[in-house]
Amino acid sequence: MRANTRLCKQLLAQRRTFSSTARRLDNYAFIGLGQMGYQMARNLQSKLPPSDTIRLYDINRDAAEKLAQEMSAQQAGGASVHVADSAADASREADTVVTCLPEPQHVKATYESILKDELSPRPGPRLFIDCSTIDPTSSREVAAAVDKALPNGQGHFVDAPMSGGVVGATVGTLTFMLGAPESLVAQSEIVLQRMGKRVLHCGPQGAGLAAKLANNYLLAIENIATAEAMNLGARWGLDPKVLASVINVSTGKCWPSEVNNPVPGVVKTAPANRDYQGGFGIGLMRKDLRLAILAAKEADAKLVLADKASEVYETTESEERCKGRDFSVVYRWLGGKG
Repeated sequence: MRANTRLCKQLLAQRRTFSSTARRLDNYAFIGLGQMGYQMARNLQSKLPPSDTIRLYDINRDAAEKLAQEMSAQQAGGASVHVADSAADASREADTVVTCLPEPQHVKATYESILKDELSPRPGPRLFIDCSTIDPTSSREVAAAVDKALPNGQGHFVDAPMSGGVVGATVGTLTFMLGAPESLVAQSEIVLQRMGKRVLHCGPQGAGLAAKLANNYLLAIENIATAEAMNLGARWGLDPKVLASVINVSTGKCWPSEVNNPVPGVVKTAPANRDYQGGFGIGLMRKDLRLAILAAKEADAKLVLADKASEVYETTESEERCKGRDFSVVYRWLGGKG
């Protein structure tokens, strides 16, 4: 009996020792606190244990300090927060670096500054997760730079562009399209699922961006076609709600017709009911379309509708009544009536 009691005490002691020493402290860096990055960083920090640290950096220091104050004030805890003076400063001691930046040149410049800095030794390989929407070629160039600066598996770079918009970033329901080798999927998912709901592994590094741009190219075309079809039906005397109900149970059904319908009054939650405010900005659609066209040229893939679609969005955005609004505002530019 005493032997059994002694054995139980030994097992309990081993369990306590294991639970208290198995997990090392992790350092994170989050760089790029725009509309998406701000909310993603907030969710990431809130879901990390207090023993971890997250360093924030944005070219707009006020945004970083504001977010740090919000994080420190929350009651739920989360990782300890620091505001860094530069991207290199934020990343110097980080095990995981997340970037969310506007354009390819910003991503390249940021990683150049990080990699030329003297990075502190870490217990394991560093993981760099870029959530920016850029072209796959630029992303692969950055991945190559990481491999060169941190050889022999000291650092890994993956691409993870997201879908879901500012609303999804705020409530943590983003979908990430991950481009990474199989060996890094599980590690990347742990980080990404703290900021979103779903991670789709699309293939090796660069594949996440390829999938994102292909999807958004299709969305750009569908949005214009939906606006044209709805305008056509209205001019033929059809009730827009009736036409939408027909399309949405027929072969023309798509996200712009069912969820983001461009006609005011058809879908209650669509930006069309808010004077096209909010939603996916037409400027962002122009950017993604431009990147898709660039990637298609590099891949020698023919896009017969791309140039015309690009012209439509550029012309639409140039009009004051359409500028800065959701991309479904193409309907207004066409002369559609609400």
